[in-house]
Amino acid sequence: MVVDTGSSLSWLQCSPCRIYCHDQVGPVFDPAASASYRPVSCSESECNSLESATLNPSACSLASYGDRSFSVGYLSKDVLSLGSGQRFAGFVYGCGQDNEGLFGRSAGLIGLARNKLSLLSQLAPSLGYSFSYCLSTAASTGYLSIGSYNAGQFSYTPMQSSSLDNSLYFVRLTSITVGGRGLPVSSSAFTGTPTIIDSGTVITRLPSNVYAALSSAIAAALREYPRQPAYSILDTCFRGSLSRLAVPAVAMVFQGGATLRLAPRNVMIDVDGSTTCLAFAPARRVAIIGNKQQETFSVVYDVGRSRIGFAAGGCG
Repeated sequence: MVVDTGSSLSWLQCSPCRIYCHDQVGPVFDPAASASYRPVSCSESECNSLESATLNPSACSLASYGDRSFSVGYLSKDVLSLGSGQRFAGFVYGCGQDNEGLFGRSAGLIGLARNKLSLLSQLAPSLGYSFSYCLSTAASTGYLSIGSYNAGQFSYTPMQSSSLDNSLYFVRLTSITVGGRGLPVSSSAFTGTPTIIDSGTVITRLPSNVYAALSSAIAAALREYPRQPAYSILDTCFRGSLSRLAVPAVAMVFQGGATLRLAPRNVMIDVDGSTTCLAFAPARRVAIIGNKQQETFSVVYDVGRSRIGFAAGGCG
């Protein structure tokens, strides 16, 4: 499952797929094989909450995303069992019948935003209003944990509020350093654009003037490497693989002093065998802290205390 803090409704592919199911790791869930499965009727309160969870009318039962991926299906209930052995009856989720877009080989998506239909909100009364994760690389093992966590290992930044969407997790980025030096932009450049942290978005989007300054600083540090053409939304690209580039130290500093000290793998991304690009892009309406920059860090969303924490070396 894709762990997504930028959406609320959890869903998984269900057989028989009425229209389309993408290839996934493991078998597709068969509701007919579950004695506790049942569809949610249109008269139930959860159906009335679906529009706020997906930003689409409940009659369509559609979950759509910023990259135009989507899932259409049936709102459902079943027993959810966690690795800890705990079981939760009446868990509400989507049974996808047409699932198209950039979902890789995942079985579906775990929604962790703050709408009442999210997995977090449904489990919070029993486990607590917090969760943490570490997004792994090929060389490490990640985790998702709901509820209690080791508070002492994290440095925190306060959650921000925004009228754009009260279910998302907004933070305040205050500065970025490259090679220990701050970017030559004013502090207002960071605060003028709302910023969310989103585990479901790969590439971080920065306010355009902040991105331009970061791109220039990286290009200056890597000037010995030949430049390559832009690759999709990535326009700061160089010839060579990540392992061969002398990538400078980059740090993202948030309100309160919480800092993501990025390793080269968090700064650059190999897009083919001969090209590596800066894993950032300019934002349009909202800035986003994406999952490429979060990889191998433990990240905790302590919603009860309205704070987000970071800790290095979180993946096993």
